[in-house]
Amino acid sequence: MFDKLEAKKERYEYLTVETGKPEVISNQKEWKKLMVERSGLEDAVFKYEEYLKLKNEIEECANMIKSANGDDELIAAAEEEKRTLNEKVSATEEELKLLLIPKDPDDDKNVIVEIRAGAGGDEAGLFGTELVRMYKRYAERMRWKVEDIDINETELGGIKEATFMISSKGAYSALKYESGVHRVQRVPATESQGRVHTSTVTVAVLPEASEVEVEINEKDLKIDTYRSSGAGGQHVNKTESAIRITHLPTNTVVTCQDEKSQIKNRERAMKVLYSRLYEIQLQNAEKEYSEKRKLQVGTGDRSEKIRTYNFPQGRVTDHRINLSVFAIDAFMDGDISAMIEALRIADRREKLQS
Repeated sequence: MFDKLEAKKERYEYLTVETGKPEVISNQKEWKKLMVERSGLEDAVFKYEEYLKLKNEIEECANMIKSANGDDELIAAAEEEKRTLNEKVSATEEELKLLLIPKDPDDDKNVIVEIRAGAGGDEAGLFGTELVRMYKRYAERMRWKVEDIDINETELGGIKEATFMISSKGAYSALKYESGVHRVQRVPATESQGRVHTSTVTVAVLPEASEVEVEINEKDLKIDTYRSSGAGGQHVNKTESAIRITHLPTNTVVTCQDEKSQIKNRERAMKVLYSRLYEIQLQNAEKEYSEKRKLQVGTGDRSEKIRTYNFPQGRVTDHRINLSVFAIDAFMDGDISAMIEALRIADRREKLQS
């Protein structure tokens, strides 16, 4: 463990020197890449330096005891300090083990959340609207910024799909476990005989990507403009401000119609496109690893049923960690921190075991 920590410390010191060189600073793409790597090492390196400082203090206590010349009061004080320091060392070693788990380089990024109605018709669309609200309420609780990108509504007030961005350092580390199929079991408002229906909604959480991580050739883009429209197809405005961008090599289509400005819609659509293409890159890179070892928690396969919201029982169950909470109203109001923390802990525990 300590060999790895020493290697991280040496790499951090090297990157600190490199990122200060004028020739590196002038190459912004390379500089940003190195700064991201350096930032990713900080927590482990700082905690390791704290550990080394504690070990030095313990050695100083030992030397004080040796040179106390029979001074019982001084020896007792030094031994008590040594015991306290040893407890801190043990706790710090446990923290270092966690910090040695390879950090997801995307953890500190903003996220783009895409929510789509699945099986269940109108009821799926209505539940999709409630999930959008749930994540936005959670973001409000965390004091994170939320920006709508695109929404395709149904006539009953549900959604066919909705896309929005949540901006804050660490947003992806919290929300990445939300990707997957969310199942709802309840009596729909349109059900006259009180029967419980089951519907599904798909959630995708994408880390915001940049031009540094994904290269897009303008020649590979087909850009269309059209008039923004709302539920039922009525036009929201009379100008062609909505944007549809198609990335021809991957046939990835992104739309944005939230802003009245065509330029702003294009900027937001490009953010989504960068993130979608980045996700494709990640999936390709991790495919071989995923085939060898299926993570219990992971970041959520879009086809995997991860959670059930059972309204008659007032229960929300996450199937990956077999955890149920019986406060569905609070959960749907954005009180999801406990579930997110439980998923984080399970993920760390699994990685430590591996």
